[in-house]
Amino acid sequence: MLENKDPQRTSIAQLGEFGLIDHLAKNFGITQESTLTGIGDDAAVIDPGDQKVVVSTDFLIEGVHFDLSYMPLKHLGFKAVSVNVSDICAMNARPTQVTVSIAVSNRFPLEAIEELYAGIALAALAFKVDVVGGDTTSSTTGLIISVTAIGLAKSEEIVYRNGAKENDLIVVTGDIGAAYMGLQVLEREKQVFLVNPNSQPDLDAYTYLIERQLKPEARTDVRTLFHALEIKPTSMIDISDGLSSELLHLCKQSNTGCDLYEDKLPLDPQLISTCEEFNIDATTVAINGGEDYELLFTIPLEDFDKIKGNPNFTVIGHMTQASAGSNLVTRANTKIPLKARGWNALDE
Repeated sequence: MLENKDPQRTSIAQLGEFGLIDHLAKNFGITQESTLTGIGDDAAVIDPGDQKVVVSTDFLIEGVHFDLSYMPLKHLGFKAVSVNVSDICAMNARPTQVTVSIAVSNRFPLEAIEELYAGIALAALAFKVDVVGGDTTSSTTGLIISVTAIGLAKSEEIVYRNGAKENDLIVVTGDIGAAYMGLQVLEREKQVFLVNPNSQPDLDAYTYLIERQLKPEARTDVRTLFHALEIKPTSMIDISDGLSSELLHLCKQSNTGCDLYEDKLPLDPQLISTCEEFNIDATTVAINGGEDYELLFTIPLEDFDKIKGNPNFTVIGHMTQASAGSNLVTRANTKIPLKARGWNALDE
């Protein structure tokens, strides 16, 4: 993965920390009116005006969240920004700035770090955010990336997890489960490569799944759709740890139950065919997979006509009384208690 066919490999130690920062900072300008000062001072200066500031931060750690044997560094940089911007979108806020911090070992030449930051720059452009700072340090355990995302929204626009009511519709953007199956394909091909390094994987049948795993797109478009349709969700969360886990978060914080309908889950055809190939149940993947970074939200029943037929949204269930529990309604119309079997960051 890190093999560079160009013989030039520049040691980061030659630049030093501040030289590295200066070298990387030249790729980032300022586009947001709220950014007064970006990289180059002791702290960024942001003027939100009359709006509220929304902040979220995440770590990505080599060997835990990504594997550089199949994750290109440019894709990793893009993904690191995207997954944090997704949290801002889940609050119905507009992402405006990010900070990026890295801990890196001396096995990475400057050219590798440039690839990582090229992906960060692409994400900043795609999501219209300014990179306004961060930190760099050394690591003895591999690459660590920490991104903090900042967004703006008016008080009346912000959507929390705790506002869902009984009979609210449960809606999801896009499709789900693809990122998980993309990871399964990549892990399979990695094992094949370890046995036979001369093998060349044929991934044409899995392009969508792999893209969803390596280069997820935060749904920055959904806020605009809400405005156009005159919708404000009653609760919302992004799908990073699996649909079941995220829906149970909404239920717990809103003090509701839910009925999630198996036959309503939006599944891409490539996901279905790959699940058949791997002999994995597609429903299990869809509700537990995670890393889709789609938005899961609830709306009042009377708003159904506003989203009916919209290709961006799928109604997958409805909220119930808390006493009714949280259930998956199968195709056979049987209710099964919904369990949180998605990603647990503290599992070893």
